[in-house]
Amino acid sequence: MREDATAVELRPHIRLLHGMRKPANWLQLVRFSLVGGVGFVVNLAVYALLVRGFGVEYLLANVLAWLVAVTNNFVLNRHWTFDARHTRAHRQAVRFLTVSLIAEAFTLLVLTALVEGAGLDKVAAQALAVGCATPLNFLGNKLWSFRAPA
Repeated sequence: MREDATAVELRPHIRLLHGMRKPANWLQLVRFSLVGGVGFVVNLAVYALLVRGFGVEYLLANVLAWLVAVTNNFVLNRHWTFDARHTRAHRQAVRFLTVSLIAEAFTLLVLTALVEGAGLDKVAAQALAVGCATPLNFLGNKLWSFRAPA
């Protein structure tokens, strides 16, 4: 029984190493990062405009900026990053939205902690919070939202 347990424990590590050997995965990560960079700029620009230009409360501004950025990112990730036209868009959109909502909840927690707890500037705190959520977003979208059929 002990040998079986060890084999199961090693399996995710072996899968990770196998995945890292595929150049296509690295290209996908670069594309995801570029899309994320565009989404980050869109998110931060909309957020700053709402907070500083229109005086919108920072948490509401975060949600509105997120809605604009997530729409942009879905389209770019579906067609360019993951080339995921193999599944219907609405199914992927629901999954993408689910992953994005989880990442957004995490972003809001970090943002609140940085603004209320650490006293950081609201725009700087937004930038850090979005960056902290990026790994969660990539893994959720690669492994679930845009997963290639087996």
